[in-house]
Amino acid sequence: MNEPEEQRQEIIEESEEKKQAQADFDQGKVFLETGELTMAAAAFHNALVGYDQLNDLNGVANAAVKLGDICLARKDYAAALRHFERADAICAKEQDLSSSLFLKKKFIKARVGLKQFREAVAGCMDLLDIYSGNNNPDGAVKILGTLKDIYLKMDEPGKAADALRTVASIHSSFGHKRTAESVRAQADALESGRK
Repeated sequence: MNEPEEQRQEIIEESEEKKQAQADFDQGKVFLETGELTMAAAAFHNALVGYDQLNDLNGVANAAVKLGDICLARKDYAAALRHFERADAICAKEQDLSSSLFLKKKFIKARVGLKQFREAVAGCMDLLDIYSGNNNPDGAVKILGTLKDIYLKMDEPGKAADALRTVASIHSSFGHKRTAESVRAQADALESGRK
């Protein structure tokens, strides 16, 4: 074979490898939708290996996130964390801030599962800073709810109540008086239960 034919053959082989990696990924999504976690994990693992061999960082990150999600569902939090860290390293390298933000929520779930509550709280605070800086009250309210749940797991109802009071304050600032009062009442109940 001469050089142009060899190059053409390499291109064909790489194209076939990309098709196989994508087929494995797509099959993993189907298995995931039907709840077949073992089959989904095998398919996403095969996709990850294929993407890795092709140096397709986007594919590797996507497959790693899916594997992390499966590990979360199986309550294998340490493995989930490893997969999310791999994906996050790629996001950092590619300067993909929105995907890194998306992953921060997954890190929090894994850390809570590992009972690494301080790290989970720190992750919540990072997200709260981002949401506040971007004037995203919906995101702030959601992460404050997560923070409240973590504080309750840590047996710190006072801090959980503070998180709820902040939620109430956000609702109040948008004129959601009844919601703010209801959330404030929840905070008061948490705190009175502590006493």
